[in-house]
Amino acid sequence: MAKRALITGVTGQDGSYLTEFLLAKGYEVHGIMRRASLFNTERIDHLYRDPHQGGGLRLHYGDLADGSGLRRVLEAVDPDEIYNLGSQSHVKVSFEVPEYTAEVVAIGTLRLIEALRDHVTGSGRPLRYYQAGSSEMFGAAPPPQNERTPFYPRSPYGASKAAAYWFAVNYREAYGLFIANGILFNHESPRRGETFVTRKITRAVGRIALGLQEKLYLGNLDAERDWGFAGDYVEAMWAMLQEERADDYVIATGEAHSVKEFVERAFAEVGLDWRRHVAIDPRYFRPTEVDALCGDPAKARRRLGWEPRVGFAELVEMMVAHDLGLARRELAVSKAGFDDPVPGAALLAAG
Repeated sequence: MAKRALITGVTGQDGSYLTEFLLAKGYEVHGIMRRASLFNTERIDHLYRDPHQGGGLRLHYGDLADGSGLRRVLEAVDPDEIYNLGSQSHVKVSFEVPEYTAEVVAIGTLRLIEALRDHVTGSGRPLRYYQAGSSEMFGAAPPPQNERTPFYPRSPYGASKAAAYWFAVNYREAYGLFIANGILFNHESPRRGETFVTRKITRAVGRIALGLQEKLYLGNLDAERDWGFAGDYVEAMWAMLQEERADDYVIATGEAHSVKEFVERAFAEVGLDWRRHVAIDPRYFRPTEVDALCGDPAKARRRLGWEPRVGFAELVEMMVAHDLGLARRELAVSKAGFDDPVPGAALLAAG
């Protein structure tokens, strides 16, 4: 029998890469997605097949804010592994919707783990659980940060992720559940949401190169982050659940680069001087900044055998190439007489 995995946040960047990875390993994958008036499945459309035709990916409506719904899905799927990737994950937005962020990220995790505990008790079957942590939990703690670095979150998102982390540790120790925390540093890809700074930069680079946009508005260019490729990082998630004993791991590249470095390299990919096209907008500064995040992945390297394969330069090149292709498509459709041919294009042009 194929292993069954249940993924919250399956329509997100990490959910899509993890689904690909697990399907390639022969898993039956079930994903939880929130109900909305519009479909938001672009990242996984290429993976979905009609269940009547034996598709490996199956979708269920659910929400981390709805405990009874989570329990129903869990009972129906009866998974071997759970990956909790669902989140309100935008740091700047978490200052604007702090209560919702805490409700989904922190209390939502508690709901899911409680459902997991009851399911294991009732079924008697072992179940392995992955909790998605974040480098934002470290916040103002000086780099490099590892599994022993004290948390010092600087946003409602970081604080909520820290609470979720401790819920996971507590339930692991109190009830003997197999729960692993992955403390993932920034990981990007062409599937990253366009309001996140890296994707905002590469989308703008493609549009500016083709004359579709004039300016890119950013906040703190001096902030340093440890950026890796999301496709590499989901493999570490899976590896944590294959260990004999559940534990917590920092997943990172061990290298830090500033937002300014990312901007410079991205514009260089299309032969442009970034200083002619980038402007600072104070609206994009956080109320409390996180100056530098750089992870120490030594434990993951030693215990899991995990290493990042995609480096910083290759990551930027990959993302710019993808978004230059999107801009070419946008330009072609626009020339054919259609307005705003790519979703969100008007918002991108406005910065």
